Amino acid sequence: MRARLPPLNAIKAFEAAARLGSFTRAAEELGVTHGAVSRQIRLLEEWFGAQLFQRTARNAVPTHAGTDFMAEAGAALDRLAAAAQRLRAGRDAAVLHVSALPTFAMRWLIPRLSDFQRDHPGIELHIVTASTAAEQFQMDVDAVISGPVRQPGWTGKRFLGEARLPLLTPGLLRRLPIRRPADLGQHTLLHSATMLDAWSRWFEAAGAAGIKPSREQIFEHFYFAIQAALEGLGVMMGPVSLVADELRDGRLVAPLCEPAIRSRGYHFYVRTANGAASALTTLRQWLVEAGQHTEAEFPAYLAPHTE
Repeated sequence: MRARLPPLNAIKAFEAAARLGSFTRAAEELGVTHGAVSRQIRLLEEWFGAQLFQRTARNAVPTHAGTDFMAEAGAALDRLAAAAQRLRAGRDAAVLHVSALPTFAMRWLIPRLSDFQRDHPGIELHIVTASTAAEQFQMDVDAVISGPVRQPGWTGKRFLGEARLPLLTPGLLRRLPIRRPADLGQHTLLHSATMLDAWSRWFEAAGAAGIKPSREQIFEHFYFAIQAALEGLGVMMGPVSLVADELRDGRLVAPLCEPAIRSRGYHFYVRTANGAASALTTLRQWLVEAGQHTEAEFPAYLAPHTE
């Protein structure tokens, strides 16, 4: 059985008075009255049956007994405070605020959160979104998921690559077959305002820069373009990782597997000073593993689909 301990508040009052050399200053530090400090120290002296301060001194000068106890009490309170700080930091670190771009959050991250929660129940993720990378890094968050950027004070780790190529519904492909890049000229091409050059880059890589589509439609957000493609409204320049489910179940198909425009994909950024925090390290490793699994499925998705 652990030996009885004196009251903690009395120890705190004694330690503060002995360290600061004043009952008044101890009261100010502890946020109590001078009388409260005096009562706590008197309680401690009664508990020990020994005088801890010289009553004749103008300042709070410990007796020999007080000096001996102060040497142990101060160190013990320091250890207790450090342990409490570590525990609180660990608890706070288990709640991570992560910023992601809206389409990525909707199409890739959120569908996988149940896996993360199952494997890491001690870490709670709060997902917030921003329209641009510049906005993301101005937010009060622990981590940012975005494209490749250089941001002072942040360190990034690539966890998911990307491949872009024409994608459409099987029904639209049956009506208007696509066997070569020139066949895209008879289709409506779907654009996102955030990636207006995606189609021109693909046509240039395909050696078909002169192709003009029958119609083009621009959407403010990329997830609108994805939904339009799923409704059969046209052909999107698809990021394979964000429509993996639709490619897997055949709601979208890739009639041309070449060229596939590869990008530097998605990166996980943390503040450089916090990069070693255990919860952030756990999340980063999980993202890397999930990204590797997604990329491993790319070859199946990129196989040419013909009708």
